[in-house]
Amino acid sequence: MWNRWEWLDLIAQAPTSAPGAGAKPSGDAFFGFMLPLLLFIGAFYLIMFRGQRKERKKHADLLSSLKRNDRVQTIGGVLGTVVEVREHEVVLKVDETSNVKMRFNRGAIKEVLASPGAGANEK
Repeated sequence: MWNRWEWLDLIAQAPTSAPGAGAKPSGDAFFGFMLPLLLFIGAFYLIMFRGQRKERKKHADLLSSLKRNDRVQTIGGVLGTVVEVREHEVVLKVDETSNVKMRFNRGAIKEVLASPGAGANEK
């Protein structure tokens, strides 16, 4: 009587192709697997990293265009009006009544809420 392990040995040793037919080279199987994988990685790169690069460029343009009297929000949620723009920092007036001014790193500015030259037609 055959035990179950002998059957597994017979199945493992069974030929996978018909007798007389040429076996496929192993290189074709490798590229058949790798090509879709490489295409997937390329698509993943385009989706993830190009989008991030566009966002960084947009934020850098926003920071370079900061000017006095812009109404801005910082990454911490502080709202204020730009009083002074320096090379690496921005001075914001955060309270009109007590004239409170705060200095922030220029990179801490998240967005410009309103510019002094923005008219009613810009939304």
